[in-house]
Amino acid sequence: MKLTCTQENFKKAIYSTERVVGKQITLPILENILLETEGGMLKISATNLEIGVFLKIGAKIEEEGKITVPARLLSNFVNNLPSVSTVSLSVVDQTLHIESGSSKAQIKGLQAQDFPIIPEMEGDFLFSLPAQEMKEAIPRLSVCVSLDSTRPELTGLNVVLDKLEVRLAATDSFRLAEAVVTLIKDNPQAYDLFLEKTTSVIVPLSTILEVLRVINPETQEIKIAIEESQIFFQIDNVRIVSRLINGKYPPYQQIIPESFTTRVFLSKEDVLRAVKIAGIFTHSKSGEVKFTVNEETKEVLVQSKAEEVGENKTSLNAEIIGPSQEALFNPRYMADGLQAISTPYLVLLMNSGSSPAVLRMVQGEKKEEMLNYTYIIMPIKN
Repeated sequence: MKLTCTQENFKKAIYSTERVVGKQITLPILENILLETEGGMLKISATNLEIGVFLKIGAKIEEEGKITVPARLLSNFVNNLPSVSTVSLSVVDQTLHIESGSSKAQIKGLQAQDFPIIPEMEGDFLFSLPAQEMKEAIPRLSVCVSLDSTRPELTGLNVVLDKLEVRLAATDSFRLAEAVVTLIKDNPQAYDLFLEKTTSVIVPLSTILEVLRVINPETQEIKIAIEESQIFFQIDNVRIVSRLINGKYPPYQQIIPESFTTRVFLSKEDVLRAVKIAGIFTHSKSGEVKFTVNEETKEVLVQSKAEEVGENKTSLNAEIIGPSQEALFNPRYMADGLQAISTPYLVLLMNSGSSPAVLRMVQGEKKEEMLNYTYIIMPIKN
């Protein structure tokens, strides 16, 4: 192999692939990145057997070939190169020779034939999702994904497909978040046929976070295909393939109340500050913060108490529609939901101190509820 490419494209390609590489004691080759010439371009691939990432960049190829080299070593070298226009690569006796400006390096590699095969799509992309909508939605959902491997179905994001939209949901059984994003049909006929057989899939959190990392401010859409037990993403020139999580996601929509008796409109910053302060005066992670909604005084009292620490009360002005309410919440779960809100004001929806409460963003002078994001939190029962 012998070729020349731009340093900027090569750096971006290494950055886009190296993160999926892990420490593999049993399979050392998984610590490597595969470099190979294909179709007049340089193809760069990485995998940890759960996720595979590859992309192609333009290159002036003098000799075809391929090699795998340690990802971290290559990345560290490339990221410290002086800013010049090109990088030259060549392979001699299973060693990669790199030259860029006044810097040269030789990196010993492994046989490319031993690198795992990253699955390729057999059909076309089924649909697309707006990239910037996904960039906003994923962080709001990821905090709710369970880290408990005993219920693998909760360690991923549930992707619910419909005719006009896609619903993304995450839960750890204590709180739940749902985001709605616009669906773009790339292949309407194939998508409708697919929808007759499959209406939802579960994507590992690590895959979703990898998708998020690749999205840049100029990215317009994320193309998606689902085949067998795998999902394929195309983000600009980066292809990501991942296994899907087997299992049945809980019917979470059943726990979202259809209506609410009380609506409480609050300043996000005020209530978040009150919850954080109240969290200081609780019993570590198992603490509780009390919300008292007073319809008569139009106030919300946020308070907490711990015998060995002390107590705290914060009174917040609020616009309240409906009867007074009282409920106990986990301060960390409540803070996570509040931090996911991106509007200055929000609405807290309640029915009682024992039924799920909901946080939503509001917009405009009339404080209209935005239905593209819903955060559900279960009160702590006395």
